[in-house]
Amino acid sequence: MKTFKLISACLLASSAMTVPEIAIAQSNTVDDEVIVTATRRAESIQDIPIAVTAILPEDLEKQGVLNIQNLSNVAPSFASSNAQIASGSVVLRIRGVGTTSNNIGFESAVGIFVDGAYQSRPGVALGEFVDVERVEVLRGPQGTLFGRNTSAGALNITNVRPDLDEAGGFINATYGNYDHKSLQGAVNIPLAEGQVAARLTGAIRKRDGYVDVIDAGGNKLGESNSVDQYYLRGQIGFQGEENWKGRVIIDHSNSDSVCCSALEVLRSPVEAGGIFGLVGLGARGGMAAPNVATSATDFDGAQAAVDDRIATSGQVPNPSSKQTGLTAEVEYAINDDVDAIYIGSYREYDATEVYDSAFSGLDLFNVGPANSGLPPGSTEINTMTHELRFQGNAMDDRLSWLVGGFYAEEDIKQAVNFGLGTDYSAFSDALLLAGTGGTFPSAPILGLGGTLPFISGGQNPAEARTQNLYTQDSTSWSIFTHNIFDITDKLDVTIGLRYSDESKDGSFSQPQANYASCTAQLAAFNGATGGYGTLPASLTGNLTVLGCFPFLAPADHPLAFATPLPLPRTFDDTFKDDELIYTGKLGYEVNDDISTYASFTHGYKSGGFNLDSTAAIGGADPRFASEEVDAYEIGMKSKLLDGMMTLNVAAFLEKFDNFQVLEFTGARFETFNVPKAQTKGVEIESVLRPTDNITLNGGLTLLNAEYPDDCAGNQTAANVTSLCGNTLTNAPKTVGIIGATYDGSLGGDYTFFLNGSVRYESDRRTSTQAFSPTTGVAVPFDVQEANTKINLRAGIGNEAHGWGLEAWATNLTNEITRGVTFNTTLRSGSRSAFVQDPRFYGVTARKTF
Repeated sequence: MKTFKLISACLLASSAMTVPEIAIAQSNTVDDEVIVTATRRAESIQDIPIAVTAILPEDLEKQGVLNIQNLSNVAPSFASSNAQIASGSVVLRIRGVGTTSNNIGFESAVGIFVDGAYQSRPGVALGEFVDVERVEVLRGPQGTLFGRNTSAGALNITNVRPDLDEAGGFINATYGNYDHKSLQGAVNIPLAEGQVAARLTGAIRKRDGYVDVIDAGGNKLGESNSVDQYYLRGQIGFQGEENWKGRVIIDHSNSDSVCCSALEVLRSPVEAGGIFGLVGLGARGGMAAPNVATSATDFDGAQAAVDDRIATSGQVPNPSSKQTGLTAEVEYAINDDVDAIYIGSYREYDATEVYDSAFSGLDLFNVGPANSGLPPGSTEINTMTHELRFQGNAMDDRLSWLVGGFYAEEDIKQAVNFGLGTDYSAFSDALLLAGTGGTFPSAPILGLGGTLPFISGGQNPAEARTQNLYTQDSTSWSIFTHNIFDITDKLDVTIGLRYSDESKDGSFSQPQANYASCTAQLAAFNGATGGYGTLPASLTGNLTVLGCFPFLAPADHPLAFATPLPLPRTFDDTFKDDELIYTGKLGYEVNDDISTYASFTHGYKSGGFNLDSTAAIGGADPRFASEEVDAYEIGMKSKLLDGMMTLNVAAFLEKFDNFQVLEFTGARFETFNVPKAQTKGVEIESVLRPTDNITLNGGLTLLNAEYPDDCAGNQTAANVTSLCGNTLTNAPKTVGIIGATYDGSLGGDYTFFLNGSVRYESDRRTSTQAFSPTTGVAVPFDVQEANTKINLRAGIGNEAHGWGLEAWATNLTNEITRGVTFNTTLRSGSRSAFVQDPRFYGVTARKTF
């Protein structure tokens, strides 16, 4: 089917409804059924009591949806963002809810299932959409049927199965701006007709980066936000003469994509005061990008910085990742009424990270620093899952029943290798000098010579190196049932239960810490009256953090237990929890064209460990509690105008307890649970085909995702209370998509199509906090203003000869927006941001055989 999605900002602004997405059938007829497996059964999307968006291959192609992160192009209730590491800092959101985290210990609130197998981290599932049969976005908690950790929703991705009867395949080639080159293809080969077939799928994609990385002198070091990846998937499909069928899938992917560099959008007050120049670091303290906001109200300067897409840094990020997975699926018909289905998987994921963690042209603070004697940071995740379920019909098909069990093991090993840089000492001098009003106290601070001269055993901080190791071993098992009973021909009830048990062992250790100046400073602090003797008390806290930077500080120093100094403590602990997840739904068929439903679901997302060296500072518990949600939903699904139109509506209220948050406070990553959060709204989706040639569709989501005014409960911590009354991060109140497709004939076997879509979103916050927990002042440039993005595609083809040629553009007007905004590390008052995709355009050639 040729689908077109176009959105009108004016229409959205005047509308008062929330829309999920629409599923459109491949034949271009609205009344064709779209079959989904959102209930672990093959059913029409119009018949199931779930708010679900089904996106078919044609939708993915025409909207430029290359991977999970692009799904917001076609699903208004879905959003994604990422920070410096694509593999470890991706956040997925449904209905405004996601787990904001830059920590491998956190699991996504949006569960991802590929060919039925659970993917434990979003970064593991960032592979290319190629040879995909269907992507389902299930909105709201889905825990009774879908494995683990689906408190916000789930993505159910199904790839094309081997065809047991016919040989065939396709190849797609793309070229676009930023030297974008892509090749996709698949070939299907029956090995024993009707019984065994093989299908091989592959993709390779390369694209230059759209963020220029420059050093402190303005010299270009390279480009960030580029793509360099390949993906292979091999399948063997089989079917027995009688009761059984299945497939075995092996996939492998590799990525050397450079992601991602942050842009400074607000300069530091230290820079404005000229203090960096006093310590020999230049007027701008290592920042060389031409545009930057000079105050919290300089919105033009901030937008100019974003539009430039120039990041000042000491190095271009150098990440890489690879993974290999095995999935097996077997279905066996025990008899005419009962089927047994097994899905098992094993996956090995490895990633390395090297990047500038201070986001500055100065050499300050690096992960996996070059020439440091330490290897790059690394992450290993090994996951094994097994699911066995039995399902069938009983009571003259009035009861559709399902029972099953699930088991998963996950092992995480992460090594993060930190190093301070050659400019760290002088930079610290500048920050401390700014704190004195521009005059050094009688005793030197860090000393402009680059060491700590007032402390015996001083060391050039540039020699400081620390290796931190984190592990987490998880075991999860559950038993579940999901049953649908037809009370009458028009009324049915669904009851689902799942008992889930979670066990995790988490640890932090420090096999190497070469930070002699920190050790010497701690010794001096321990022996000095008043801490630092002649130094002003107002400086001792800053001096402690800068002279003994917590991420590199030696773990388990005696002062880490004797004083409130921000010093790391190792840990080796256990997390255990269990929960009963349940759902109840009522469905009523008004007539053959209109059905309604109401549901309640109690969902759950496991807690775990903050896998960071600063997790246990001050005796803090490195664990965070599990997240729970109670979700209420009513909906209607309908076919109108003699089948020319579908209209689906859902209204929902979801109340979260112990909502999980991770926040960077300037010197540490702190995890905490907010007692209350909630999201509520309305979603509408519609498809209209007024003529044989025209298809219109639209989706609108009106949302209020927030921390209620009483979100803190009995907690008094400022970082919790300051959230109350604010919206959740990256949760716009209005998102809408409107599109249209025109299909026409050029005579003979030649056809053409024109396709366009517009996506509008209202203002959204891009930071964890809207206000500083310590001062109560609004965080500068937190809000990304409302924006509209346009996609266009046009193509010609010859169906008889199986070829097509398309020209396309995404984000046609080059609307540059921010996904995440944060306080720049070590820069006192500066703000930086990670930007989202600019305009892309190109041509794609397609051939089927």
